[in-house]
Parts: sequence; C-alpha cells; structure tokens
Amino acid sequence: MFVAVVGEFSQDDHRVAAHTLFKQYGLTQITVSLFESHTIKENTLARLKHDIDRVTDYYDIVRFYQYPLDELFVVTALEKKRWRRINVRP
Repeated sequence: MFVAVVGEFSQDDHRVAAHTLFKQYGLTQITVSLFESHTIKENTLARLKHDIDRVTDYYDIVRFYQYPLDELFVVTALEKKRWRRINVRP
C-alpha cells in the first residue's frame, strides 16, 4: 500500500515530534512537510496514527493519503483533534 502523509503544525515542537515519528515508522521525507512509504502495513499505520494523536494538539492538521485500501483511495485527516475518513471510489 502507498501512503503519503502531509502535516501542518501550529508549533515547531509538534512538527519535530511528528517528523521524528514519521521517520521512526519508515516513511521517507520528500519535501519539508511531505512523507511517503510504499511498504507500510495497515497495523503499523494504525499505531502511527495513535502516536501522532499524542504529539499534536487542536490546531494541528495531519492528512494520510492511502492507495489501495480495499480497492479505494482513502484520505484520513486529523483536524481539531478528531479523525475523519473519506473513501473515494475509482
């Protein structure tokens, strides 16, 4: 599964903590705020989302773009400390 992660952080310490987590989980930094992986598994991604939730606050935004997940393009976003998921059918 391909996963791309984009983060917009309200504070530098949140950004540093999240970027450290992304690298620990094996994501490769493409640009300043974009990370991606071609080899991450669903259970590992779930743990990453849980860890991201701990290092962010209400004003941070993190988006996960996943393909294919059950033959769908899935966008999962953490906004205002709530996870939201959008499934896009081809």
